Amino acid sequence: MSLTLVYRYYKLQLLTRCLKKRSQDRRAIHTSTMEDLLKRELNTTKLRPIGGGGGCINHGEGYETDHGKFFVKMNGDKGARVMFEGEHASLEAIAATGTVTVPKPIKVLDDPRGRGAMLIMEHVDLGGLRSYADQLGEQMARLHLHNEEVAKKAAAGSSRVGQGGDAAPAYVSQFGFHTTTCCGAIPQDNSWSDDWVSFYATRKLKLQLDLVEKDYHDRETRDLWPQLERKLPTFFEGLEVTPSLLHGDLWGGNGAENDKGPVIFDPASFYGHHEYEMAIASMFGGFGGRFFSAYHKLLPKASGWEARHELYKLFHYLNHWNHFGSSYRGSSVSIMKSLVKDY
Repeated sequence: MSLTLVYRYYKLQLLTRCLKKRSQDRRAIHTSTMEDLLKRELNTTKLRPIGGGGGCINHGEGYETDHGKFFVKMNGDKGARVMFEGEHASLEAIAATGTVTVPKPIKVLDDPRGRGAMLIMEHVDLGGLRSYADQLGEQMARLHLHNEEVAKKAAAGSSRVGQGGDAAPAYVSQFGFHTTTCCGAIPQDNSWSDDWVSFYATRKLKLQLDLVEKDYHDRETRDLWPQLERKLPTFFEGLEVTPSLLHGDLWGGNGAENDKGPVIFDPASFYGHHEYEMAIASMFGGFGGRFFSAYHKLLPKASGWEARHELYKLFHYLNHWNHFGSSYRGSSVSIMKSLVKDY
């Protein structure tokens, strides 16, 4: 079988799996029990579905209510509440910076039948990212610079307050996050760490590689990992990494726009190296040249960027391998080999 046919086969398998999952979650959200819960929580007598969507992880549905429009994400899996609580916290953290628009999260609810959870949020009309790609690039750079700006203002004794009179976010000096977030459906260990290289090695790569070992017993990745782990510090020589608040899963499908500007959504946030964000932003279609030009105008590429870019892409290929199967094995192994031998 040719590589093209293999690729089409895996894409068909993935699409079938996604459509099945979406259908299951969509049936779950359109039940009288679920709709009664939403009416009660939103304090509305009207609850009219206005269309939705979703991917391989969740189903989403928009609703017209007595108080305007809301969007509800539903997942019937056991770990759904943890996932949605992490997304809720991520949206709040990004919104607090005032740098880039995200939907306002409202609340996380358990499925009353004991089959997962849901996240209620602001409904935002969205279209494909076209007119505002460069603006989004600039806004993402400002998001990544925000924590550093907070530190500078604190050192200067600034008493600036945030929008609405709220106190500005405090400087975060470590890598991690205050709660678990999920990249896709996989919970991420966001335990705080003072050292980025150690955090990325253990909390990001090793977590994914352990799942690969558990499900696939892949000898090649098992042999390559100790070699790569020993080499990791060399990719960061002479580089000072400061914690930046990240979206965490900014692939092209998680950015859009409306008539007011760009919007990002579905975050899996943590404080990490800003370069990490640009790996997934360049994969699976990515955001295009205007986005990256605007981003790097504010955050230029540092020495050694190319190797670290591959290193950060590795996490996402491993994550896709663990979500969608061994069609992502080749890319994962290829990057590991290249990082061990070519850089």
